[in-house]
Amino acid sequence: MMRALARSSHPGPTAAVTTIVLALAWGYGLEGWRIAVVTVMILANQLSVGLSNDWLDAERDRSAGRTDKPVVAGEVSTGQVASVAIGLAATSVVLSVLLGPLAAVAHAIFLASGWLYNVGLKSTLFSVVPYIAGFGALPAIVTLAGPTPQLAAPWAIAAGALLGIAAHFTNVLPDLEDDSSTGVRGLPHMLGARLSAAAIAVGLIGAGVAVVFGPGVTPSTLALIGFSATVAIAAVCVVLIARGTLQRLLFRLTIAAAAITAALLVLSAPQLS
Repeated sequence: MMRALARSSHPGPTAAVTTIVLALAWGYGLEGWRIAVVTVMILANQLSVGLSNDWLDAERDRSAGRTDKPVVAGEVSTGQVASVAIGLAATSVVLSVLLGPLAAVAHAIFLASGWLYNVGLKSTLFSVVPYIAGFGALPAIVTLAGPTPQLAAPWAIAAGALLGIAAHFTNVLPDLEDDSSTGVRGLPHMLGARLSAAAIAVGLIGAGVAVVFGPGVTPSTLALIGFSATVAIAAVCVVLIARGTLQRLLFRLTIAAAAITAALLVLSAPQLS
């Protein structure tokens, strides 16, 4: 059952977000115990969001014949997935309290964003809003978790929000047709593939601009190289989707660009607030 639960938790995105927050907390200079609490808190948070997705989408996944999903394959019950998801969400909330009330509020925004998306916002015009709010809150969670809580700098919040936009459209784009057939019609479905690709490019480039030029210091050579690579990848993504081909390659390229921007954000962690 544990293996099935792990697969239902969307381990890839969970590991990516947790690693980014761990690196931000370390780069920002939090004490060791605070880094540990923040990391475990975000891990529990993301595991709960991933599990809630498979729990709440179980019927849709059955209708679509998604036998790759452990719930659909009968490896774990929806009740078991729901119980663990709720338990992990509660655990993350308890851990957030240890970091102080302001950090707890920022964490609550991130947690609520993921759950609200799964509960129903994913099928509305506002499907991107949870990603904007959730990813925008990530830098603030780190800076508010310090002994002297400080709100993250506007450029850091903007970078997180713009990465959230890119993440939303990137995550949905490969499955536009399958989602539509099961009744899921969020903003990417309404805009279509070409405009969704444009949104990904804007999100990636905007996040890169915020991270490289937002802190108000002269960008390093490494930062400029990373930003140039992000712009180039974004341009290739737009060309690919304009031709209507290679959507899986598009997905991988946008993930690579997002990873570059996330790495640059980590390098700028000392200037987060």
